[in-house]
Amino acid sequence: MPRRRTTSSSSSTAPSAPRNRTPQPVRVRRRSFGDVVKAFLAFVVLLVLVVGVPLALATQIGWPLPDGAPSLDWLQREITVQTFLHILTVIVWFAWAQFTACVLVEVKAALSGVGVPGRVPGSGPSQLLARQLVAALLLVGATAASLTPGLSQLGQSLEGNQKPAVAAAQQTPGIFAQQQEQAAATANALAEQAGQAGQDAARADGGSSAAHGDTKYYRIQPPEGRHHDSLWEVAERHLGDGRRYKEIFELNKDRVQPDGSRLSEASLIRPGWIMEMPGDARGGELVEMPDEAPNVSEQVQQQISDYARSGDHAQGSGDGSGSGDAQVSLPEQRPAPTPANPVTPVTPAPHTDREHAAPAAAQDGHSFGLPEALLAAPLLAAGLLGALGRRRRQAMWQSALGAVGGRRGMEPPTPTGDAQDVQDALLVGADPEGVRLLDRSLRGLAASLAAESRPLPVVYAAWMSGNGDLHLQLAQPAGKPPAPWRQGQDQTFWMLARADAEGYEEAETAAPYPGLVSLGTMDDSRLLLNLEAVPGIVSLGGTEADRAAVFASVAAELATNGWSDRMTITLVGFGDDLTPLAPNRIRHLDGFEDLFETMSAETRQRRGALGAAGHDSVLTGRTGPAQHTRWAPHLVLLAAQPSDDDALRLAELAADAGRLGIGYLVGTRGAELPGAAWEMEITGEGRLLAPLLGLELDAQMLPAAQRRAVVELFTDADPGSGPEGGPGRPANAPPFLVDISEQGRPAVYARLVGSYEIIGLDTPDGERSALLHEALALLLLHREGVHPRVLSSALWPRGVTADVRDALLERLRTWLGSDPDGTPRLATDATGRLTLAKSVVSDLDVLRSLYYEATQGRGVDSRQVRGRLLTDALVLVRGPLLADRPEGRYRWLTHEIIDAQLPLLVADTGLALSEFHLERDRAEKAIEALNAALRTAPADERLWHELLRATHTTGDPDRLRALAADLVGRSGARGLPPRTEALLDELLPTWREGVSAAG
Repeated sequence: MPRRRTTSSSSSTAPSAPRNRTPQPVRVRRRSFGDVVKAFLAFVVLLVLVVGVPLALATQIGWPLPDGAPSLDWLQREITVQTFLHILTVIVWFAWAQFTACVLVEVKAALSGVGVPGRVPGSGPSQLLARQLVAALLLVGATAASLTPGLSQLGQSLEGNQKPAVAAAQQTPGIFAQQQEQAAATANALAEQAGQAGQDAARADGGSSAAHGDTKYYRIQPPEGRHHDSLWEVAERHLGDGRRYKEIFELNKDRVQPDGSRLSEASLIRPGWIMEMPGDARGGELVEMPDEAPNVSEQVQQQISDYARSGDHAQGSGDGSGSGDAQVSLPEQRPAPTPANPVTPVTPAPHTDREHAAPAAAQDGHSFGLPEALLAAPLLAAGLLGALGRRRRQAMWQSALGAVGGRRGMEPPTPTGDAQDVQDALLVGADPEGVRLLDRSLRGLAASLAAESRPLPVVYAAWMSGNGDLHLQLAQPAGKPPAPWRQGQDQTFWMLARADAEGYEEAETAAPYPGLVSLGTMDDSRLLLNLEAVPGIVSLGGTEADRAAVFASVAAELATNGWSDRMTITLVGFGDDLTPLAPNRIRHLDGFEDLFETMSAETRQRRGALGAAGHDSVLTGRTGPAQHTRWAPHLVLLAAQPSDDDALRLAELAADAGRLGIGYLVGTRGAELPGAAWEMEITGEGRLLAPLLGLELDAQMLPAAQRRAVVELFTDADPGSGPEGGPGRPANAPPFLVDISEQGRPAVYARLVGSYEIIGLDTPDGERSALLHEALALLLLHREGVHPRVLSSALWPRGVTADVRDALLERLRTWLGSDPDGTPRLATDATGRLTLAKSVVSDLDVLRSLYYEATQGRGVDSRQVRGRLLTDALVLVRGPLLADRPEGRYRWLTHEIIDAQLPLLVADTGLALSEFHLERDRAEKAIEALNAALRTAPADERLWHELLRATHTTGDPDRLRALAADLVGRSGARGLPPRTEALLDELLPTWREGVSAAG
């Protein structure tokens, strides 16, 4: 049974993932003579520029401006060399003032250690010089910090923002992050030399020294701004290497914390928890206990003392039982998230039931050449497939209404090449049921909270397990979740079982978390990150091609997902080809200046709108009566790393983004990004890593070739683009034409329009008869061929093994048999797809061929032939497609557009036959043809209009009035369409009086 890899495991194969190592002495780069010289020179340059320049100007030149107000005569004086010197002196004074302001801003940012330095207007080069000089001075401060108590305290204030507890430099990425880390490392190296003997003794007894008076403890601190404490950062500051966080974890695993919970995952820590530290830990935020702790409150002293006494017991138990979380049966597989680490790997219990396997899984070990990336992305595939179906339906409706000239009756183009492979991968990988349950679950949660007058909690992420359970990770505790949701093993963890989710009905409420987007999988669980809730920027490192594949996946899923109502997706510097996926959602900007101008205005507008509406965040605007479209998220994807100045502007812009429903995902080339709340990296092996968040995922990606193929599917479906048909046939020709002459009798004839019947084959015996009939129906509806994986995923949506699928295909071949010349009626083409012989025909194929021959073939030149062909076509229509199909089967029809194609084809046939009869003044025959078509296409407004005209030609106003009353009754509360009302006003001006009298 698959289990998720915990952070204490050493089995990770990712080369960049933290590994469990034996504690080694901290190796820190020593201060060289050159570093000291650079620091001294920086001090001299600052002294000369800040102090020397004004002194020189004051003593050598003096004040350049006049002592009093100048008179008119002053303007008429001759311009001399002294005048130019005075002007130059004023310019130098202004330059000095600007540089001094830059120095003050940089020094303030260095001393506070929080946020990024402010920008002095118009001082790019000056501020950069000041930044480098001030940073060089930190080297001197770091060396001196370990020598005297006064300077040591200054070093702590630089690193910790003058707080009694930890606030790490790394928690607030900024200009001085590297300098602060280097300074802290140097001070720790000096302290390490003094305490080497104690370090060796601590390691000799396994790293646990709870019984000794010099044991050091650390108290996890609350979030500071957008950043959170983590064991990685604690180890990096106090042990010199973030990868040693596992030593801290092993010392504190399963020990009872002050709030009664226990540490079960290295990435799951909470503010207020106590951590015992290894013996070589150094740093002013550590507390030596239990002997004395003069720098903390009595309450904290007591907490640390109690925690110290729990050490031996906790280390001895080691099984994690008795944690008090009785409602979770597998706590090691369902760890709870914490506010300190908002996105942490919560992997629910893995499931083993093959019947509930995700449909995207390549369960038979290979993909038959289909794109693996889409096979492993069920939510993305479902969104793309649904959007593609809507686009093709829209094209057909526009064609039927004559919106696109020359394409009436258009058949959707058959994809070829990469586009065909991608379409098959979408059909195999899509999980529309998962999308439906996710959408209903989230909307149901919002409706339940609104009914209780409770706000929506801030959700950082969601995990979907393989068995369909949904797990939400909250930013902070939000009380008891509404039923059927239940609390996990932590107050910041809400979960909903699949069985409970299936009981949800459609909820008339706004989508609460439309910014959720899939990032990847960990074992059998899929992570969805809520981009709009991130308290800042999410950065993504890696090569340009790998980043582009992740960004394309994120953009495509956001544009087509089924759990959001409205949103705006802004792509900066990439993805202009993705616009056809959702033109109403995606927009493209060329560069950062356009982005900054656009987002600055929107940030101000949203902030003002929230204030005017009395909301503190967009979440409070998505519940209750105040559900406005202004609260739709705006997600910005910036694939290329911005420049240093642009990064600072972006960090300022994103500071309040989480509250406003604006999310930023920014690509980097490995360098730290100011304002990045969460940092991730995509490796060349497709692994998505975020060490500080405890994440190591199989990334969801959309590589360039597959992205182009997906876009091709959408552009070909657009009725306003693409070729007007394949080679050798008109644009509206069906993909398969049947020989409708007497010589073209098929060997196997299937009736699909209406009840399902097969002529020419014996009915199979046993329980597999239904599967064989369904497989044949799928093949008949796709004469171009069906991929074996598409067939198996259609028949077994929850997965099936290869041997079961192959056995069914063999039975299907045997059942269909061979033609008289020995050719098997079920064959495999060059691409590996299953195709039917021309001797196997359906009534839908005949219907399409008859209509085509009547309107574009032999019926064009012969009126008699046209009438006979149209009559024969309409006789074939016995009802909707597969009218008596069993409950629970043929679910693949939801991916098809045949449900839209068939009514349009029947309506076109009825209209053509009505026109044929009206040309000879046979109104009754025309009415009969229209009524026959209306039984299959009752919602087609064109049929009703022709029926009104045909009835009007009978000269019977009472009959026309009765038809008008019938139409009004069918329209219900919506009323008649405007064009229908206009036609009735023309044919029967008094129709409203007749309808009122009848009512």
